[in-house]
Amino acid sequence: MKFLRRHWYNVGLVVAIISSIYLIVAWGDMGVLQRLLLMNFIVILLHQFEEYGLPGGEPAVMNMALQPSSTPNCYPLNQNSAMITNVSISYSMYLIPVFFPNVIWLGLAPMLFGMMQFMVHGIMTPKKLGQFYNPGLGAVVLGHIPLAIYYIYYIHSNGIVTGWDWIVGIIYMIITTLIVVNKMTYSWLADKNSPYPFTEEEMKKFNVPEKLRKLNK
Repeated sequence: MKFLRRHWYNVGLVVAIISSIYLIVAWGDMGVLQRLLLMNFIVILLHQFEEYGLPGGEPAVMNMALQPSSTPNCYPLNQNSAMITNVSISYSMYLIPVFFPNVIWLGLAPMLFGMMQFMVHGIMTPKKLGQFYNPGLGAVVLGHIPLAIYYIYYIHSNGIVTGWDWIVGIIYMIITTLIVVNKMTYSWLADKNSPYPFTEEEMKKFNVPEKLRKLNK
C-alpha cells in the first residue's frame, strides 16, 4: 500500500499507455462514443500524472497556494487522500462508461467533470500562483475540453441525448464533486497530523515554494 500511495500516478501512466495501445489496435471495432470515452479515461490518467508526476507539484499547489496550510506536506491534501480520490474517480467515473457507451448520462458526467476543471486550473490556480500554466492545465486544455465539446456535439447532432441524460449526468457530476472531491479529500481524509505526508521530492516539484516567494515579495 505504501508503494501505491507514493506511485499511484506512475501506475496510472502505465495504464494510460496500455489503454492507448488498445485504442489504436481496436479502433476499427469501436464506435465513436466508446472511442471518445476511452480517450477521456486516458486523458484523466495523463492529467493526474501531469499534476503529480511530470512536472508535478500539485501537493504544493494545493497545500501552499490554493489552501495555505501550516503543515503543507500533509494538510489538507496528503498522499492517502490524493491516491484514494484520484484513483476512485478515474477507475469508476471515467472507466465504467467505456463499457456502457450508450448510457449517455454515464458518459456525459465525466466529460463535464473534465471540462469544468478549467475553473481550477485555468482561473483559480493562475491567480494564486502568479502564472497561467500549472500542473494539470495541459490535459484540461488539450484533452478534456476538446473531447467534451466533440462528445456533446456528437450526441446532439445524432439525437441520442435526452433532457434526462443532462439532468442525471449533471447531478452525478455534482454529487461526485461534493462527496468524493470535496468531502472525502478535504474533510474525511484530511488530517493535520496525517501519517501519510508527501515526500520532500513531491513538495519541491514545479518549484511552487519558490514561485510563491517571488510572488509575495
